[in-house]
Amino acid sequence: MPLKIVRNDITHVAADAIVNTANPLPQIGAGTDSAIHLAVGPALLEARRSIGPIAVGDCAATPAFGLPAKYVLHTVSPRWEGGQAHEAELLRRAYDSALALASRLHCRSVAFPLLAAGSYAFPHALALSIAVQAFTDYLMEHELTICLVLFDGKAFGLAASLFDDLKSYVDDHYVDAQHRREHPFLAGRRRAEPRPAQDLAREDAASGALGANEAADLGGSASMAAPQPATPSASGSLSDYLSRSEATFSEYLRDLLIERGGKDSEVYKRAEVSKQLFSKILCNRDYQPTKSTAIQLAIGLELDLVGTQKLLEKAGYSLTRSSKADLVVQYCIERRIYSVTFINEALYDCGLPLLKTGLKS
Repeated sequence: MPLKIVRNDITHVAADAIVNTANPLPQIGAGTDSAIHLAVGPALLEARRSIGPIAVGDCAATPAFGLPAKYVLHTVSPRWEGGQAHEAELLRRAYDSALALASRLHCRSVAFPLLAAGSYAFPHALALSIAVQAFTDYLMEHELTICLVLFDGKAFGLAASLFDDLKSYVDDHYVDAQHRREHPFLAGRRRAEPRPAQDLAREDAASGALGANEAADLGGSASMAAPQPATPSASGSLSDYLSRSEATFSEYLRDLLIERGGKDSEVYKRAEVSKQLFSKILCNRDYQPTKSTAIQLAIGLELDLVGTQKLLEKAGYSLTRSSKADLVVQYCIERRIYSVTFINEALYDCGLPLLKTGLKS
């Protein structure tokens, strides 16, 4: 996988380059900077002094000397000052600068610490979010293996707990759906204590994933199901029937893009679909995407769960609780994790098929 998270000492990680949380002045700082200098010795400090000061958000390279890497990329992160001093933008710039320098040095693998989350006191959750988004955006257009090395137990625990929480979410919902399907008699017994209809309606609206029959299985009754559309009159012609069809996937996607505003390139890059495929979908009114492509476009548009279900419906799909892969996607959307790379990491971690990025749909 192009992105992995490990708990280790970054000086022990083999990669073409390792990133150092450098002091802006040519002197040894704390945390990762201190550990790397201690592992290398005075030669690294001498090389660092030859560079001079480095501005916040910028990056410079030195040889890695005795480390299992070719280069040390010295990037300067912002110090957390409460969030009002553009810290998030500067931290993102620090990641982008390091990635750009790695590209110029033709690196095929880079190991990063969690920048600014140590002595610079950046909130761990925000620091992790910025790191993952920076890596995701870079991997949309470049080939690189990125290793996020978390030595601090709190930071690693945050990342690990996210995946553990996701696994529990998938297991709980998937097992419940399987149980209802395989043991309908037991599901019927649970109806002895029905849940209020308004609770079922609220859950159905929030998830967009439960049909009327499934809502009934969860403890409702047939009378609670949403009213079904009237059956067209048998006397009507087929052309009349077809004339009542709603917008196609392509038309609905165009409407969402207009409503959203901004650049289309931001959507297809975040979705990790090619410009060619994106244009093909928009230019063909009857284009039928794969479910993966439809999900990726929902991610690119940063739709909520209800909006995602609506877009998928236009292509004849839905996210269901009977699919573990769908539950992973639903979990991430509910938590506003709009990163195809991150979702694929989660799918991979759960042993599930990945969203198929690339030129084909």
